[in-house]
Amino acid sequence: MEAATLSRIGLVGLAVMGQNLALNIAEKGFPISVYNRSSSKTDDTLRRALSESPSPLPLTPTYTPRDFVLSIAPPRSIVILVKAGDAVDSTLSSLLPLLSPGDSVIDGGNEWYLNTERRISEAARHGVLYLGMGVSGGEEGARHGPSLMPGGSRAAYDNVSNVLFRVAAQVDDGPCVTYIGEGGSGNFVKMVHNGIEYGDMQLISEAYDVLKHVGGLSNQELAAIFDEWNRGELESFLIEITGDIFKVGDELKNDGSYLVDKILDKTGMKGTGKWTVQQAAELSVAAPTIAASLDCRYLSGLKEERERASSTLQEAGLKDDEVIARVHGSVDRKRLIDDVRQALYASKICSYAQGMNLLRAKSIEQGWNLNLGELARIWKGGCIIRAVFLDRIKKAYQRNPDLASLVVDPEFALEMVQRQAAWRRVVGLAISAGISTPGMCASLAYFDTYRRARLPANLVQAQRDLFGAHTYERTDRPGSFHTEWTKLAKKGQVGAGASLN
Repeated sequence: MEAATLSRIGLVGLAVMGQNLALNIAEKGFPISVYNRSSSKTDDTLRRALSESPSPLPLTPTYTPRDFVLSIAPPRSIVILVKAGDAVDSTLSSLLPLLSPGDSVIDGGNEWYLNTERRISEAARHGVLYLGMGVSGGEEGARHGPSLMPGGSRAAYDNVSNVLFRVAAQVDDGPCVTYIGEGGSGNFVKMVHNGIEYGDMQLISEAYDVLKHVGGLSNQELAAIFDEWNRGELESFLIEITGDIFKVGDELKNDGSYLVDKILDKTGMKGTGKWTVQQAAELSVAAPTIAASLDCRYLSGLKEERERASSTLQEAGLKDDEVIARVHGSVDRKRLIDDVRQALYASKICSYAQGMNLLRAKSIEQGWNLNLGELARIWKGGCIIRAVFLDRIKKAYQRNPDLASLVVDPEFALEMVQRQAAWRRVVGLAISAGISTPGMCASLAYFDTYRRARLPANLVQAQRDLFGAHTYERTDRPGSFHTEWTKLAKKGQVGAGASLN
């Protein structure tokens, strides 16, 4: 091809996300070449390019890896949007022999960050630059403006940054994209984003459960409440779509019933939530809200087992309906709605705080130098967890880049204290009604544990010293100590342990 007809960028992998991102890029005026292993997807993309724009989009279909690569102007930038894992390795293997030194490959899937770091090294042996780029926003975001989290080669980012700036979601302080850092940082940040998303969705589902079963609210009332919440401090994509879900009737029955009530209560997952919790454990970062949301997805998958447990426990005398009815009869619905709003907000702060602390810990371990305020900024638009209070999270980290936790930022601390009474009422009410709120409970326990200057961990450490001679530190003098607890207990003696210094 002549240079004038070569594309600015290429994209491999034309499932819905790939098609939508390709059309987004083309619509922003960047000539793009596309390729998919099955030619039918390439043809589908071309048809969409012709039908979704009043004027022809600069999109070039190709049908072999060689033709695809040759159709892109060097230094080439190629986005891969295929299933994470083996499919990425296979795609990369087919491209690398065709690429030239200085070309760039950008993996836009939900990939494990260490796989990205391995591929960075593999690509470097061919002189090729590599980015692992988190893409959030789902199908709509890919088409109209996602949040983008590219990490890896800075040179690769610079080569394609003008495209990413235009393609990303746009908010008041710029495009929702930034260079994250070296190595697999972009994929890691997207993974934690998804972990926060798990927590957010779980907390919203618990708010729904309490309002529906304790408050007795109908789907119409729930829709109105979530719409109202979306005009205040809880304004976010997930609150907005939750209100919409409650408005949708069951078209298959067409009897006035609602679709949400017909959906099987089993939640799927793709692995990023599990990775987040595993990484939190590896780094000794407490993330109980995110962990609780993951546990709930596991438990939701035990549908048949839960049904049998429900039947067995009812036969044993557990009367769920009576307990809920008794609590429902004593509830002030107006106060409950406001309490749940406050409890949801406070719990969300804890969930975001846990995610940010995990990012900071990994950044320190890897030397990524992550800018937490900038991460909050690029999550303000395009992505699934976009929310109005992300702007305030951005400002909290701008005020204090070394902020230990969002919970102790002066503005958020004040809000947590103001909302804790309502938060405790909701959790207590749910417990008394037998309605599980593991996310809210985990968030409240996190808050209560973090805010206490002294915990019962002294007893746990004493137990460890008794059965394993693990030693302990004292509050009144330096050094490590060990006590022969059992001998002294039998003698009825009280005394200090022996110093090991």
